[in-house]
Amino acid sequence: MAAPILTDHAIPWTSTIPANKNKPATLFVRERNGTNPGHPRRPVLMLHGRSVPALVGFDLQHDDYGWADFLAQANYDVFVMDLQGSGRSTRPEMTDPRNVNPAQRFLLETHPGGVTGPVPYPHQLDNSQSNWDEVHKVVTYILNLTGATSVDLIGWSAAAQQLGPYAIQHKENVRSLLLLAPIFPPTGRPSAPGTRWDAPVPLPQSTPAAVFGFPMTLTTKSGFDNVWSRDVRCHKQRADGMVEVVWKAMMENDSIGATWGPDVAGSPEGVMRVKNPFWWGWNTTTVALDGILGADVPVLIVYGELDTIVNTDPNLGLLHFSVPALYDAVPGAHKLMFRLSCASHQIVWERRSKTVRRMSRQWLKDHSVYDLQKGSYHLDEDDVLTPLD
Repeated sequence: MAAPILTDHAIPWTSTIPANKNKPATLFVRERNGTNPGHPRRPVLMLHGRSVPALVGFDLQHDDYGWADFLAQANYDVFVMDLQGSGRSTRPEMTDPRNVNPAQRFLLETHPGGVTGPVPYPHQLDNSQSNWDEVHKVVTYILNLTGATSVDLIGWSAAAQQLGPYAIQHKENVRSLLLLAPIFPPTGRPSAPGTRWDAPVPLPQSTPAAVFGFPMTLTTKSGFDNVWSRDVRCHKQRADGMVEVVWKAMMENDSIGATWGPDVAGSPEGVMRVKNPFWWGWNTTTVALDGILGADVPVLIVYGELDTIVNTDPNLGLLHFSVPALYDAVPGAHKLMFRLSCASHQIVWERRSKTVRRMSRQWLKDHSVYDLQKGSYHLDEDDVLTPLD
């Protein structure tokens, strides 16, 4: 078989983010097309979460961690996209270090050299509607390019916030939905009263200022390592040196962030610039709208047993997340959920990423995994299934 064809697309876009509304922007999309000659193209769109750029999560060029390439080798036409504010897409209001969360300015004392004064853009950056708009732009671009009538969606972490509602709003464009380690707040912020998807407050949102009074936050290498390491509790869960490998890839996808941050031997260590969003419309009520998910759009959910990010204390309100609650809320019968042992939220870079890739290939083939189309299961390290229902 010939190697998949790699093409990087810069899709022109008129932004709907308040920070650069109605201004030209670019949505970055990488395509790895493994379609066999003479066969129809079968498109798959992969979307990142809140912080990690798309190529780092889905197209990591290290050993065999490239999920997009793995699926392209199985004859799919795979597209990997960055929303605005992430990776290689336009990043409005994110080049000025004064727009960093004021509580994190101390990280920039050495590089770029101290930050003073008020935040120039004292608001959150993007929002649910702008995210849905950008996903729709890329989906329609893919459908026009490939001649396909629908696309399979794969999302990691907070991508559930974009892809779940998008599938409900545009079921005609969606063949299936695969959510890896999905962030789901059962009592998450609702849409405006009397509407299905409208913003609950005027945008841009800036109150409370401590939460929404700036367009970006920073993640340091040590912070990234600490969050990952706290959920590494299993023998050989991740390969040695993976923190270094992933951080290097993150910096390669953030040319400005790579020049900021604490001083290390006279050079900046780099920081990951993370957009500060305002989200709504993803909760128990919206998941069930029109009975679409699990019926018109089959749903596969996969998460790690050691993931402390996606399952949190029910007393945390808007920050209470629950993967089982998402599975329960999906109204249709064509839904599958797998809890994988020895895996954390960063499963895409861990040993069990191989299991996830195999499962995704099975799912794309006929919307089943291990010949199952419904039910929830625990999958141990020997691939032994135990029902959770």
